[in-house]
Amino acid sequence: MLDELASLHAKCFPHKPWGAAGFADLQKSGCEIIASQNGFIVYRAVADEAEIITIGVAPDARRTGIAAAMLGIIEGDLKKRGVKHIFLEVAADNAPARSLYQGNGYTEIGTRPKYYDGVDAIMMKKDI
Repeated sequence: MLDELASLHAKCFPHKPWGAAGFADLQKSGCEIIASQNGFIVYRAVADEAEIITIGVAPDARRTGIAAAMLGIIEGDLKKRGVKHIFLEVAADNAPARSLYQGNGYTEIGTRPKYYDGVDAIMMKKDI
């Protein structure tokens, strides 16, 4: 499964693909992964907070609702587990991702200057 996930990640992020070993390390560190043929989400929960590490959808499957569906799945699961807040960071110049998150109830709470190779990261939060 991790090899397929790495292949999908390379399609989603060809400029910085993660290998299967990277995903294995994330799992060992407590991250959870939900994946389908065209998308994946990696997240971690600690106490009553969770963090979305990354989310990706294959280029030819974008704007089909896959990312929003994955957000809904993890939000429902996390809420059942007592999580109250979900955090994430997104590149300031990634308008499609920012729109996805804002459209799903995430609000901007801060900025990390030059976090992504010189591009600011927008920190976002959703209370569930």
